[in-house]
Amino acid sequence: MAMVDISEKPETFREATTVGIIKLKPETVRLIREGKIAKGDPLYTAKIAGVLAAKRTCEVIPLCHPLPLTNVDIDTKILRNSIVQVSATVKTKAQTGVEMEALVATAIGLLTIWDMVKQYEKDVKGQYPFTAIEGIRVVKKVKEVAHVERKHKKTQG
Repeated sequence: MAMVDISEKPETFREATTVGIIKLKPETVRLIREGKIAKGDPLYTAKIAGVLAAKRTCEVIPLCHPLPLTNVDIDTKILRNSIVQVSATVKTKAQTGVEMEALVATAIGLLTIWDMVKQYEKDVKGQYPFTAIEGIRVVKKVKEVAHVERKHKKTQG
């Protein structure tokens, strides 16, 4: 087992956007909207947590390269009365992509929301029958060198 050797790869602009949702009780989402969550604003806190998580991805995924991130943007929004979405866009100029950083940012943002609202989500037995994190996925990946290579080939051919 080893990290992938990226020594010979050129630095290029890279970007990845990920998204995921957390299903909550409608009553919990109402409390979020009204600013009545005891721990504070879960949507704002999820943004901070997502940025921190993206920056520390190589510490939690064993073979992931540490990357110089140039931007991390976390967006949180209530989609419906029982669904909150977290998305992350991460950018770098590096030798490898930022999909893992974006995925970790989204996952940790969603987990932060769960942590902040869990007291409202439990049933009478202390379980979470409704709460679920779902659909974490990459929705966009950019590697600019591909565009440069295509343009170069068109001008030569």
